Amino acid sequence: MFIRLLSGGLSGVDAFPVEVEIEFSRGGLPGFSLVGLPEAEVREARDRVFAAIRASGFHAPPGRLTVNLAPAGRRKAGAGYDLPLALGILGAAGIFDPQILDGLFFAGELSLSGEIKSVRGVLPLALLARQKRAKRLVVPPGNAREAAVVEGLCVHAPASLLDCVAFLRGEKALEPILPATCWNDAPPAAGLADFSEVKGQQAAKRALEIAAAGRHNILLIGPPGSGKTMLAQRLPGILPPLSFEEALDVTRIYSVAGLLPSHTGLIRERPFRAPHHTISDVALVGGGRNPRPGEVSLAHRGVLFLDELPEYAKASLEALRQPLENGTVTVSRALGSVTYPAGCMLVAAMNPCPCGYLGDTAHACSCRPEQVARYRHKLSGPLLDRIDLHVEAPAVSFEELRDRESETPYRWTSAGMRERVEKARAIQERRFAGTPLIANSDLSGHMLEKCCVLDAQSAALLKAAMDRLGLSARAYTRILRVARTIADLVEKTEISREHVAEAIGLRLLDRPVAG
Repeated sequence: MFIRLLSGGLSGVDAFPVEVEIEFSRGGLPGFSLVGLPEAEVREARDRVFAAIRASGFHAPPGRLTVNLAPAGRRKAGAGYDLPLALGILGAAGIFDPQILDGLFFAGELSLSGEIKSVRGVLPLALLARQKRAKRLVVPPGNAREAAVVEGLCVHAPASLLDCVAFLRGEKALEPILPATCWNDAPPAAGLADFSEVKGQQAAKRALEIAAAGRHNILLIGPPGSGKTMLAQRLPGILPPLSFEEALDVTRIYSVAGLLPSHTGLIRERPFRAPHHTISDVALVGGGRNPRPGEVSLAHRGVLFLDELPEYAKASLEALRQPLENGTVTVSRALGSVTYPAGCMLVAAMNPCPCGYLGDTAHACSCRPEQVARYRHKLSGPLLDRIDLHVEAPAVSFEELRDRESETPYRWTSAGMRERVEKARAIQERRFAGTPLIANSDLSGHMLEKCCVLDAQSAALLKAAMDRLGLSARAYTRILRVARTIADLVEKTEISREHVAEAIGLRLLDRPVAG
């Protein structure tokens, strides 16, 4: 007897089809053979599956079982093949008519008691099932909501192997999970920290507004306690809300990483990831023996905040160069390579010197010029070139901290800043319609020349700045992108000299280091 079931495997954040083929023969010695390049967790499925079958009150058929996971040339990892494997064995035992399996897509891990447990990557598997025109998708209850996000797919979530068999035999009805219950049942979480709570720092707020409007990377430089972390934590509150397509992209990454809560169908807020400076380069950009997405991918469509930037290992920081430039991470191993999306905004913070008080009028800096230079040299030139804005966040005075009478102007509240950011993003959306570009930070090549035309005065100013500061071609490109965003914030179609001057002034670390 030959039985075939449809399932899937994961490669990066995408899924590929896997056919679970089971050949059963009553002749010869009883045995079980699993082929098709299975990893260790797949090879261990045999013990889980047979224990679950016995716990559910069934018996495996006496004879020889040969299981092939096709295509045989791709490695299979994860425990998601347990459910289709168990159902194939039970179909061979005559527990139900194997023809009922046609057009069904299965994924799920089995406990020894027969319970169907959650697995990683169900959202990409659901997208694959729809692509393969599966009539139904059967997944664990803990993955039901994310699977139901995919419209046009009938999703069922039996709690156990016994329930699944009863469903296949028509003895138990399983109500399909509806997609609408996953996107519309609850509003996005409110209560984000507001910029009105940050005293002073108008210049830094202005820079963060520009960064949010054009999706630019930004570095905040200031003494300890100046509010750098407070400013960064409030940035998500002024970013435009996720669209459905963006939410799908983010959720797919968290699904593959196994970080999606079972009660969540879609991640509806832009991610904000703030890893500690002791993080390894693999954890930051992704990788490992069985590659997993790193923090830069988990921050896709959102914010990656790196506090105390020079304290991160040099290898970790240098590994960020490709993701910041291309918006993707490619992890290559001997067994193959996978690509993860990494289209995030980098927001970083650092002190101006080792002691933290260089340029602070209230504290004397105890660092020698060579110590300051050595501290800043922890950040390579190529990395700093990929950060569009280098902004000072000076210490806040006592008078600003104690000022309770003057109310924060609406302009510097999160609501006011978000209004301007959304208008600028709307301008960019119209500008980039029909192209893969999303924001001004993506401009390059002929699109940069088309969208960032400079008049004679603006070009002369930029040339003088490049000659005096020794700016690279990459810094030139990023100044143009920032100037384009500044013009968008005031709804100007042309870039003026004032816009270019502000963009140049927002690159603090391109200036000579003061002693």
